[in-house]
Amino acid sequence: MEKSSSQRLPPLKRNWWLKHGFFKRYMLRETTVVPLVFFILCLLAGVFALLQGPASWQGWVAFMGSPLVLLLNALALVASLYHAATFFVLFPRVMPLRVAGRSVPAGAIVAGQWAGVVAVAVVLFWLLGRGGA
Repeated sequence: MEKSSSQRLPPLKRNWWLKHGFFKRYMLRETTVVPLVFFILCLLAGVFALLQGPASWQGWVAFMGSPLVLLLNALALVASLYHAATFFVLFPRVMPLRVAGRSVPAGAIVAGQWAGVVAVAVVLFWLLGRGGA
């Protein structure tokens, strides 16, 4: 049975979430996608510039070296690290792991995820460093 209009809750204001720390952090986490979209668009522009030839590529490299773009890409890095940190902390609650019938401590799961991030970064830095030699 539907509730009558007198029994419904009043509509929420647009800024209702600003009154609760949990929802502020949630919205901050969700907005981390904005600088990441900029970063992805920069990468796509780089691929397009590479396909257009050396002059276009040099223009893209110059664009990527501008202070504003460097700042926005640094913001994208910070946003992605924040997003990863919040995801890593949430992961053991959403999907607890069991090994040999015992629960793996949440701290160990989070540490393992960060160890994976560091391992991938080290491998990428090593591969990119070899390319310049």
